[in-house]
Amino acid sequence: MFKRRGPPPPPDHVPDAALPVVWLLGKTGAGKSSLVRVLTDQTDVEIGDGFRACTPRSQSYDFPPDQPLVRFLDTRGLGEVGYDPTADIAECRGRSHVVLVVCRLDDPVQGAVADALHEVMRQDRKAPAILVLTGTDLIADPQALGRAQASIKAAIDRAAGRDLPVAALSLAPETGPDAEDLDRLRALLLDALPAAGLLLAHDSAATAEEAAFLKVRRRVLFYSGVAGSSDVAPLIGAVSVPATQLAMLRELGQHYGVAWDRKTAAAFLAALGLGAGARFTLSYGVRQLTKLIPVVGQTVGAAAAGSISFAATYALGRAAAYFLHGAAAGSPPDEAALRKIYANAFKRSSHDTD
Repeated sequence: MFKRRGPPPPPDHVPDAALPVVWLLGKTGAGKSSLVRVLTDQTDVEIGDGFRACTPRSQSYDFPPDQPLVRFLDTRGLGEVGYDPTADIAECRGRSHVVLVVCRLDDPVQGAVADALHEVMRQDRKAPAILVLTGTDLIADPQALGRAQASIKAAIDRAAGRDLPVAALSLAPETGPDAEDLDRLRALLLDALPAAGLLLAHDSAATAEEAAFLKVRRRVLFYSGVAGSSDVAPLIGAVSVPATQLAMLRELGQHYGVAWDRKTAAAFLAALGLGAGARFTLSYGVRQLTKLIPVVGQTVGAAAAGSISFAATYALGRAAAYFLHGAAAGSPPDEAALRKIYANAFKRSSHDTD
């Protein structure tokens, strides 16, 4: 007699090929490693030891080192004769990615960076990109600083073929960037690449519940990354995504000291509302069918399914954390607040702006 087996457990890491990429495109000395340091709160030694050769002209740094959720790709050789970004573009192709064009304000000669960016955009016109101007502390005169910012931005925008969002900040070792400037860059990252932006965000907690969630957010992001990466292949996501979400809910239950059993699950789904669950179930079925459509289904449909599964899993984890925090304290959930938390988390972790 054959024994009935459940779905396989989710992997213990986000597949390497699925890690979202923050591509640092800039000349040597522009402050790319320093930028990684301030975004990840790592030390110079940790960043220096963490980069590894990735392509003939780039190095990669996976963060967090113990269980990577995002990859930083640092180009080398810009300014050298014959730089070819083909291998770097191939490294990003098929993954969620954003290009950070890093230019130092006291270096007006950015032709090599502009040329490389133009080639990137020629091969991938829809690539999201952000201009990061470093060294605001290096030009004392405000008018000269403004002229430098305008000049470099104009050149980079021409190369990109569009108006890029921009963040300007100081990377001085003794002071670091201004908090407001760094927050702007993090906000731009969140908008362009939610999977990386959520990891690198520095959210403050106004309540005990929010503080408790911040302690488990990386684990929720881990499961979201696994769900998103597994939902790009036809039919596989129909099994792997629910299994990943169930594993996440069980781990959250253990963290909050609440057993995730049928009773807990039923109470959570009832509080979340049948309407939200039904809409997601319907859209999920449509996505699985869409991914089987030749050509379009294997590109647009698959990419959308992975993005939606990432966002839905993150929102589910955020809502479950709120529910479990209340359950552990013996207080019933505020259903309206729970649904709002789910909706806000879904919107924040996706490109949905409706």
